[in-house]
Amino acid sequence: MGNKITTLLFDLDGTLINTNDLIIASFTATLSHYYPDKYTREDILPFIGPPLHDTFYSIDPERVDEMIARYREHNIQNHDVMVTQYEGVYETIKALHELGYKLGIVTTKKRDVVLKGLKLSRLDEFFEVIVCLDDVEKAKPDPEPVLKALDALDSSPTEAIMVGDNYHDILAGKNAGTQTAGVAWTVKGRDYLEEFAPDYILDHMSDLITVIGVTVR
Repeated sequence: MGNKITTLLFDLDGTLINTNDLIIASFTATLSHYYPDKYTREDILPFIGPPLHDTFYSIDPERVDEMIARYREHNIQNHDVMVTQYEGVYETIKALHELGYKLGIVTTKKRDVVLKGLKLSRLDEFFEVIVCLDDVEKAKPDPEPVLKALDALDSSPTEAIMVGDNYHDILAGKNAGTQTAGVAWTVKGRDYLEEFAPDYILDHMSDLITVIGVTVR
């Protein structure tokens, strides 16, 4: 694959922390308020990942802000009860941090909820850079957030991997010129992610250690 990897960028939701049930519940609560019994879990799955504004705009351009406010209220109220951790994530991120890798987060969430999730999962001490929706003009799959994180870490795309659970994570990495890794625990299913041809698929977060060729003693 060429260059030595020094930098790892991660999506947050569905990659580092399991927010899927929380996100689905927040969408369900919001949409059932406006459209009782119209949206099923299957209808909601495609909404996981893109910015809330894009999703709600596609549903009702007139009430976007109102719907986002309702969603966020539900999401924050239920956050600490419903968010769980994926097996091996904490241990792997801690190991990468201790090995001196540069670690960043690139997410389509707003900063307040990102920090809440990182603190809850005790991952907050490991990441030098967090690029949130508030920090960019264009969200993933545009390369802007990835390039912004790399710039802040003083890294080039050729020495970085973007890790995520969704198509826009993989495409943002490709668009920015990084290597890409998809996580097999994506709620959308491994086959879905493979359609976007990431360089690697991780069955477990610790597979990253193998991918970057480190020997952990």
